[in-house]
Amino acid sequence: MTFEINEAFLPATLTCPPMTDEAFSAFCNEHPDLDFEMTAEGELIVMAPTHSDTGAQNFETAAQLRNWAKKDHRGVGCDSSTGFVLPNGARRSPDASWTLKSRIAQLGTNKRHAFWQLCPDFVIEIRSASDRLKPRQGKMREYLEQGAQLGWLIDPESRTVEVYRTTGPVELYTNLDTLVATSPLDGFILDLAPIWDPLAD
Repeated sequence: MTFEINEAFLPATLTCPPMTDEAFSAFCNEHPDLDFEMTAEGELIVMAPTHSDTGAQNFETAAQLRNWAKKDHRGVGCDSSTGFVLPNGARRSPDASWTLKSRIAQLGTNKRHAFWQLCPDFVIEIRSASDRLKPRQGKMREYLEQGAQLGWLIDPESRTVEVYRTTGPVELYTNLDTLVATSPLDGFILDLAPIWDPLAD
């Protein structure tokens, strides 16, 4: 299934026939200049490539999470190119995520080499200047409904962070220097300076 779409109209939501994981992967490979997610209702979300500054912020965030995960040993971190099939059938790609190894092991060898059919325990979404806030907030709520224990929605432009947990209201913070994780990532601290300003030393 091939198509052309003007970048000025992105992100866009399209109706498409049901796809297996293999078909979805093949479809993404046919359009390497675009990014895709799919809602639980089967709608295809088409997104333009990440802007360069957001890419730098994603890279820094994933790198800090990776360094902590290597020392912690309990889980596996993933970057923004990773696709997950959530329990509700949605196909999502958080900007950074972390999942307990014990949960991944339960998938079995064959399913571990495909899209992991689970929701990560921890997710980070970074809002770019072109992103609308409500869809990002909706994704964060979906992650929690589907099994995430902790989520951070980071907005570098306003220097705000929304913290999502399984219990309690969403917490909003502004102009933090660091962001300290709680369970299940006790001990992880994200340095926000290079997120607020990728050119910072």
